[in-house]
Amino acid sequence: MAAVITPSICYRDPKGAAAWLCDAFGFTLTVAIESPDGDPLRSHYEVSPDGDAAIAVSGRWSDWTCSPADLDGASTQWLAVALPVELGAAGLNAHCERARAAGATITQDPADEFFGARRYRAIDPEGHHWAFTVHLRDVSHAEAEAAIGAPIARWG
Repeated sequence: MAAVITPSICYRDPKGAAAWLCDAFGFTLTVAIESPDGDPLRSHYEVSPDGDAAIAVSGRWSDWTCSPADLDGASTQWLAVALPVELGAAGLNAHCERARAAGATITQDPADEFFGARRYRAIDPEGHHWAFTVHLRDVSHAEAEAAIGAPIARWG
């Protein structure tokens, strides 16, 4: 079995965040564990864009865990989600509009990128940054270097 990385992101309201992620980004709730003591911050949820990949959604269960909302919007990471290629450019555009309608702050409207994908960027209500892409075409190493005007040490 291949290694699996599951990002885990903290929210002030993890249950509400899991529901919002499903509504705004079309994720599916795959795990819901309510804390036995009723503390919502000790509950655990997982959402998935496709039923396979998982993103853990948790509360502030330790001093070292926090939401960007606890840090004046600062964040130490962002999440990149590659959507199914079948979605195409129009599907990514619709995905962005769904997120916008649900209250996401769109920081980059959908645009074709030098690496052969279409991408948009969004911020969720607690300040987590997201990038959604859909692959449009294969791009060679030389093509990518020419597009950005700089060498790329590794490609593909």
